[in-house]
Amino acid sequence: MMQRASRLGGPVPKFNDYHIWKALECLDSENPVGRKKLSQPLGIGEGSTRTILSQLQEQGMITIGKSGILLTERGVNFKKTYHMDVADVSISDLTIGDKDCAVRVPRRAKDVKFGCEERDAAIKSGATGATTLIYTDGGLVFPGSDYPVETDIASKVLSLFSLKNDDVVIIGTGPTREIAEIGAVTAGLTIMGGLQFNRDLRDIMTPKNSGNELISLAFAIHDLVGGLPVCAKSRDNLGIRIENGAVIDNAYTGQVLEEVINVGTTIRKIAVSGPYKGIRVIVTPIELDNRIIAAIGVVDIRTMAGVNNLIRLRSDDNE
Repeated sequence: MMQRASRLGGPVPKFNDYHIWKALECLDSENPVGRKKLSQPLGIGEGSTRTILSQLQEQGMITIGKSGILLTERGVNFKKTYHMDVADVSISDLTIGDKDCAVRVPRRAKDVKFGCEERDAAIKSGATGATTLIYTDGGLVFPGSDYPVETDIASKVLSLFSLKNDDVVIIGTGPTREIAEIGAVTAGLTIMGGLQFNRDLRDIMTPKNSGNELISLAFAIHDLVGGLPVCAKSRDNLGIRIENGAVIDNAYTGQVLEEVINVGTTIRKIAVSGPYKGIRVIVTPIELDNRIIAAIGVVDIRTMAGVNNLIRLRSDDNE
């Protein structure tokens, strides 16, 4: 599927909350940083870095000038809200990866249940796993119990940070130090509920939205309809096409999507052109302030004879 995606439009930005958090950590309110220099610690391309900076600029968190990028006062405050101390560590008795990285999440013990939620978030981010510890009454314990951490392990962790009561320490682990950090930070952001930009519908959806702004909505619908293909586009830009949990085209449009944007009503019909020709599609408009700004639709491949053949052919394309 990745080979197919590379032929059907430009690359989809490969970043998540971790990369936005890392960008804020790397930026300063006094010393400008260039985009190329910033992309290096993020571990992503300049295109994805540009998209992150565009989002931060829209939120009023940075200014971009000839000398580089600076945090605004709002950006500084936002950065403080989500700040985590990060430190390298090696605790092979506790972790299962080749490299470990620890983060301190201040005063968040009340938001931790059993630690499995943080572990799962780390694994989804690409890490091997994560271990969650809570600092209480002068010692480290495992969440969901009063079981203390072994003395040798506790000593290593306590040497990293100046801990306060109800602090949380997450030790991410992975094949590289960078992946271990991604896992630990992602788990920490999970405890804090993820990065919250306080955006309303007018910030998120406009007639000029690119596919990137539609991705979250499209994936939500993709999950709701049991993994059926989903397509979406804004009125003035090309959109996206999702299949099997992945964006396979981020420069997409279709005849029914365009028709719905023009007429402003939901349309159910058999597509007569494009990759879903001969398949029933259901497309509905997205309206804001009495104006159609986008359209999103579901491709009901269940109504298509030979759907298993279609899936097998697509699998063959990947080999």
